[in-house]
Amino acid sequence: EDIQWSPTEANVFASGSVDCTVRIWEVNEEGYTGHTDSVEDIQWSPTEANVFASGSVDCTVRIWDTRNRGGSALHIRAHEQDVNVISWNSNVSHLLVSGSDDGSFKIWDLRNFKESTPAAHFKWHNAPITSVAWCPWEGSMLAVSSDDHQVSIWDLAVEADDEAPAEDDLAHFPAQLLFLHQGQKNVKEVHWHAQIQYMLGSTSYDGFNAFIPSNLFETA
Repeated sequence: EDIQWSPTEANVFASGSVDCTVRIWEVNEEGYTGHTDSVEDIQWSPTEANVFASGSVDCTVRIWDTRNRGGSALHIRAHEQDVNVISWNSNVSHLLVSGSDDGSFKIWDLRNFKESTPAAHFKWHNAPITSVAWCPWEGSMLAVSSDDHQVSIWDLAVEADDEAPAEDDLAHFPAQLLFLHQGQKNVKEVHWHAQIQYMLGSTSYDGFNAFIPSNLFETA
């Protein structure tokens, strides 16, 4: 259980592990340049081995191909403020979500990756978005956490019924908003459980919560 840098090769080190192996690693010091401010999040493509995405304080989201160091393959100005988090949909691989300091999150269709045409744009939260996570069982469902002390669960497959009468106390809720989890302070991370269907875990300044949204119990 040790690592040792090579005394003769500046970018090579060896590691010994409890799995009974010794491995040699080579660190590539040449980075991928294009962002003009701090890179806040990175996500590998769920289907393309050489492709990853990055989000930055420079307000952009960039798509990279590791086979080309000449710059990002695609990029857009995704938000007017910092891009804090991104998540690549493992069920629908052309969909990416980005969350911003301005409290909004946007869904991007990589088949038509233009800043003027996000597939969806929601400004529900009133503080920076701190985490976004696609549901592993439903390609249209995702969770979003924010510094406004809330975790919101969304289903993009739901469409607003323009003919249905609007109740005054529900009129301001987007049709796609399935559930709100509250009671934590400054929620920093939200993740779906890998085995228990529709269970989520959220971390915050004051603790950890594990929950299944009450309106998803019947399908869990």
